[in-house]
Amino acid sequence: MALHIRANPGDIAPLVLLPGDPGRAEWIAETFLENVRTYNTYRALLGFTGTYKGVPVSVQTSAMGGPSTAIVVEEIIKLGVKAIIRVGTTGGIDGRLEAGSLVIAQGAVPLDGTTRQYLEGRPYAPVADWDVLEALVGAAREAGSKHTVGLISTEDAFYATSPESAREWAKFGVLSIEMEAAPLFLVARMRGVKAGAILTISNQIGDTSFVDERILQAGVENMTRVALEALLKLKDRI
Repeated sequence: MALHIRANPGDIAPLVLLPGDPGRAEWIAETFLENVRTYNTYRALLGFTGTYKGVPVSVQTSAMGGPSTAIVVEEIIKLGVKAIIRVGTTGGIDGRLEAGSLVIAQGAVPLDGTTRQYLEGRPYAPVADWDVLEALVGAAREAGSKHTVGLISTEDAFYATSPESAREWAKFGVLSIEMEAAPLFLVARMRGVKAGAILTISNQIGDTSFVDERILQAGVENMTRVALEALLKLKDRI
């Protein structure tokens, strides 16, 4: 049994969705999965396993930020997970991205401390696994979901980033900022499993208020369906 994910081999499905928010993890499990059972509640890192269209799928909370994400990903991989898709929200820095629209990450600029510590100062580009990326894009197209594929940035300090500094990254093609993808991509690559990320734009960095909750929730529902359909595409590739 792992230190933080109090589960045993077989409790977690090989295919996993990884939201940051435990409330969102619970909502996904209750809304989309059948025959759901809870395998972890320790430290509010809620974990659920059920089936989606007959295929075993787990939903595991990562919590916020790189350190927690890396712990969770390391532990669920040891428990037998083979493919992980992060599902979460992200702040846009490309003004063309509307709230509620989807971003599928090709790679994540690693501005977080967790990735830096793993790499011990080495330059590196954390990218999504190709099979996961292809599955996410294919599922989004089949669903007719508005989406953008490209680079995102992973940072640590939510309140440290100014709108001006965020927009500087847009010059290099970065679409949005979040807090978990870079360590997910790196750890998955190091441990030989597949990982990707699909995100919902919550707002533009620097907005004084968040988008209408109904718009955000519609985007999250859309994102979750696309991610689950992508997992189905991956079941024969792991």
